[in-house]
Amino acid sequence: MTGVGAFELATASRIVFGAGRARELAAIVGGRRTLLVTGRRGSPIAIDAAHHVRVEGEPTVDDARRAAAFTVPDVEIVVAIGGGSALDLGKAAAALIANGGDPLPYLEVIGQGQPLPRPSLPCICVPTTAGTGSEVTRNAVLGSPERGVKASLRSPSMLPAVALVDPELTDDLPPALTASTGLDALTQLVEPFVSSKANVFVDAICRDAIPRVIAALPRAFAGDRTARAEMAYASLCGGLALANAGLGAAHGFAGPIGGRFPAPHGAVCAVLLPHVVAMNRARTGDRKFEQLAAMTGDLATFVAQFELPPLSAYGLTSTDAPALVAQAKQASSMKANPVTLSDADLSEILLRAL
Repeated sequence: MTGVGAFELATASRIVFGAGRARELAAIVGGRRTLLVTGRRGSPIAIDAAHHVRVEGEPTVDDARRAAAFTVPDVEIVVAIGGGSALDLGKAAAALIANGGDPLPYLEVIGQGQPLPRPSLPCICVPTTAGTGSEVTRNAVLGSPERGVKASLRSPSMLPAVALVDPELTDDLPPALTASTGLDALTQLVEPFVSSKANVFVDAICRDAIPRVIAALPRAFAGDRTARAEMAYASLCGGLALANAGLGAAHGFAGPIGGRFPAPHGAVCAVLLPHVVAMNRARTGDRKFEQLAAMTGDLATFVAQFELPPLSAYGLTSTDAPALVAQAKQASSMKANPVTLSDADLSEILLRAL
């Protein structure tokens, strides 16, 4: 047994988990003037909101400006209900309403990256997919189509006031979305587990949750609703893990790819994950990869059963590799990869995923 090193833990102020717990939302809001943010499917929960913003796809900088076009006290609290896109936009809106509305001064990569001068409004995040873990993270990913990139708005004050996770809200997810979001959850457990910033707390979360995904995701994909609670919990754990130990090369690539091609985030991570793990294992020799293999079995075989398309299906070709590698190397997610990968290593990962 090794010693316990130093670590910090940051998460939502309150986590409410369990089947049927979504019925508590009105009581949690407590009558405050609400901005409701949802995805294209709207809200499965009836909620009295002063304003409603709907995001049709992954949120952009312009979507954030639109969602933040309200003032305090006209909006006292933000409630975000949906997949990762809706939750990210809700967190961005809560931050920007309190800080002036324009994200560019605070955005990484394409903005000035300044810290938020004022705390975000309270934000309640209610996920309806089991994948992103955005309900317990401190950032919001916003796309900039004109620049072909995604960038994060990030602040400790963006951690949600409440993460309300009700597995029943994921019961009607179609198989393809169940697979892509579930594999995103797996990626967000695997990468923190082997990351250069891993700690004993995150290890404990990941050691428990990774086998849950391996057991539950095929059942959920086949329509077994009893597996939904396992996946909702694993997704929550993935959010806790990535928020406190970082990610790796799969997510390092996912941002640039998603910014330039019509590729769903979860599906991209899933296709890249086996190749990233194989390359990292070859370059580090860390025994953690043996422990990981004991939990997942053959990762490529596990991912392949869900029949996700290769990256070439979204228009990527080998000629895109140099530019994507250059962008991925600058991504914040890459900073926690367990080893610094060479350009040749990164190119090989990308080409294997085509």
